[in-house]
Amino acid sequence: MKVWALALWLLALEACTQSIAKLPTSKPANPQITLAADPLPLNPAHPDQSGVGNFTYSGGLVLSSKTTSQLHGLSDLRVQPDGTLFAESDEGGFLSAHLVLDQGGRLKGLGDGKLTLLTGPDGKPLPSKQEADAEGLAILENGDRLISFEHHHRILLYPARGGPPHEVPSPKVDFPENGGMEGLAQDPARGADAYVVGGEVSGQTWACSLHKGCEMGPTIPKPADFGLVALAPLPGDRLAYLLRAWDPLSGCRIALVIHDRQGRVLDRLDLKYPFTVDNFEGLAAVPGIHGTIRFYLISDDNFSPAERTLLLAFDWMPMTEKPTPAPNG
Repeated sequence: MKVWALALWLLALEACTQSIAKLPTSKPANPQITLAADPLPLNPAHPDQSGVGNFTYSGGLVLSSKTTSQLHGLSDLRVQPDGTLFAESDEGGFLSAHLVLDQGGRLKGLGDGKLTLLTGPDGKPLPSKQEADAEGLAILENGDRLISFEHHHRILLYPARGGPPHEVPSPKVDFPENGGMEGLAQDPARGADAYVVGGEVSGQTWACSLHKGCEMGPTIPKPADFGLVALAPLPGDRLAYLLRAWDPLSGCRIALVIHDRQGRVLDRLDLKYPFTVDNFEGLAAVPGIHGTIRFYLISDDNFSPAERTLLLAFDWMPMTEKPTPAPNG
């Protein structure tokens, strides 16, 4: 391999892969942070492009902060109806902020940023990457937050009223060390304490609840080179999920897929170069007006200078056409 080709390959290899950062050992004295949010187009080659298929691009941001070194590694997010955003870091951080929209409802910025540390059942910050690799986030009806972890595979419940977390039911599966419960979402259609879990490598899902435990659900159909990285139940008994793939030639590729509970694909958004794309791992869905759904996607930069923390917004109007069969990979 020529030297220039090797250099390009190594640069690409750094993207969409995981690096290890030093975890803080104590809670920050001031959790408030200043957030910079620089706009970016859907397609840098055609900045006026307004969407893909039935998905209208509603703004995108490059997020950064000069007041903390820990605004990195964001691996899932949830957005509340009032515009409050929550996201967790796979290095043990927890971000809250408020979305800023322009008069047309497009994503414009983030304000009121706060970054705290996830704690363990002992009330202390999670001590290592092995314990702090947070991947999925769900918010139950009463405000309790569920966070799934890799390496030490488990789901912790952080009470809305405050206090230390405790472990709750999760699938009894031998997940790969770095390929566990990436997908996690509340499932209000099944109950106030219900949630759905998805395995990254297998695409297998489980229907769980705090009082009944977990039972196996359907497997998400996906190509073998894609991982299941996020889940978002939708109104009308539908489910959205995010798939991600990477290789040194094609770079990062993602697919946002919407299907009904029978597994029929209702719509799909595919992003790869030359579109704005990065290591997207988080997905949130917020009902909009006239039946639309606003999707937010967030990327995990792996604490790497070769990647960015991106937040994209898409508005989707459900189609009336007959759904297509789900791909079998």
